Amino acid sequence: MRLEYKYIVALVSVFGIFMNLIDLTIVNVAMPVLANDLQASPSQVQWVLTGYLVALAVCIPISGWAGDKFGMKRLFVISLVLFTLGSALCAFAWNIESLIFFRLVQGAAGGLLTPVGTALVFRAFPNNERSKASALIVIPTTIAPASGPLLGGIILNHLSWEWIFLVNIPVGIAGILAATLLLREWKDDNPGQLDVPGFILASGGLGTLLYGVSRIGSSGLYDIQGWIWGIIGIAVLGIFVLFETKTKDPLIDVRLFQDRMFARANAAQFAGFLGFSGGLFLLPFFLQGVRGMTPLEAGLMTFPQAIGVATMAPIIARLYPRIGPRRLIMAGLTLASITTLPFVFMDIDTNLWFLRGMMYIRGLGFGLLLVPVQAAVFATISISATGRASAVFNATRQVAMSFGTAICAAVLTSRLSTYSAERLDPTQAIAATNAFNEAFLASLILIAFGVLVASFIRDKDAAATMQRT
Repeated sequence: MRLEYKYIVALVSVFGIFMNLIDLTIVNVAMPVLANDLQASPSQVQWVLTGYLVALAVCIPISGWAGDKFGMKRLFVISLVLFTLGSALCAFAWNIESLIFFRLVQGAAGGLLTPVGTALVFRAFPNNERSKASALIVIPTTIAPASGPLLGGIILNHLSWEWIFLVNIPVGIAGILAATLLLREWKDDNPGQLDVPGFILASGGLGTLLYGVSRIGSSGLYDIQGWIWGIIGIAVLGIFVLFETKTKDPLIDVRLFQDRMFARANAAQFAGFLGFSGGLFLLPFFLQGVRGMTPLEAGLMTFPQAIGVATMAPIIARLYPRIGPRRLIMAGLTLASITTLPFVFMDIDTNLWFLRGMMYIRGLGFGLLLVPVQAAVFATISISATGRASAVFNATRQVAMSFGTAICAAVLTSRLSTYSAERLDPTQAIAATNAFNEAFLASLILIAFGVLVASFIRDKDAAATMQRT
């Protein structure tokens, strides 16, 4: 039986997106190893992750216009080539500065790869099958970040840190060949001119804001320079929004947010990913720093969340046309909130199988959230606007993940200082656990806020995606 083209597009796109998103977290467990091997300070090593995030944020805004102008397939293939090349360069980095630079190359390619891959999938599926498309995209967007610590732990347990990047090369080559041979080209005949001022403002604002937030996350809530950079970034983004409402061919069409469904689904996604990414950042640090686990053991503890998402996604894809996005999203965020609560009260003797179970159920909650969000957000978006809408959608998620990680890191840094447990080793386990409890409370509050945001979604606005096939 011949596979339908829409599923070919989904498989190829998911392949590329997964490779990109897994690199968001795979280096988390390698930070101590990188610091030791490259003789770098903790603040320098932090830029291996931060540089990747900033480069992603800078390049996401241009992805919609570039795909419309040069062709979605062509840009997807070019992004895969650059990402694979960046991975190879990272593996051969000779010091921390070169590694940070090559991670910027990786991040820039990733900033194009994920939005373009998402747009390809949603253009291949009709409106009434958007929940199916969402279920497929959920696989890389949640399982990849959750799998990163596990894969990183496995690699570090048997090989050197270079292999964290080398494993991308055969995967990337396979993706390049598949995309080149199997995908059809799609481009807009009238993409408009590149909005250069908009690109400078959007990239500069996002990059500056994420830099400020990352500084606060690594140095604590009292880092004045971090707050200054963050405020400058917000101001630049405010100017960008005003500019984009007046330009003829906007880089990111902020007028898309006049669409009620698009705006509210993006807001629910933003709140959910704030808490999701914060919790995913905190747990490996707690398990390694306080309970003395290896990177592999810590990765195995976070992986049940990915299994939970994979379990729930196909179920929700079938239920979505009958139930609609509002109740599913609220239920998902509520379940994720409830299962984050035990981490607020855990101690050094909390049963690990209990925590694994909570991570699995937490994954079920995020599966409940992500499928309807990704289906509903494009419900009233035209085919021609899908590329730019995808850029906005992915930028929202990326900024939320960066913010969530930085907020929880800032709370953790501040509370560790309060409890005099900065060394983060098993000898200070009780004090450090108290700090982690309060950081998980911040994650819980962020997720719970999303329930309120989701209550404003209206199912009738997503009617086009709820028709039975």
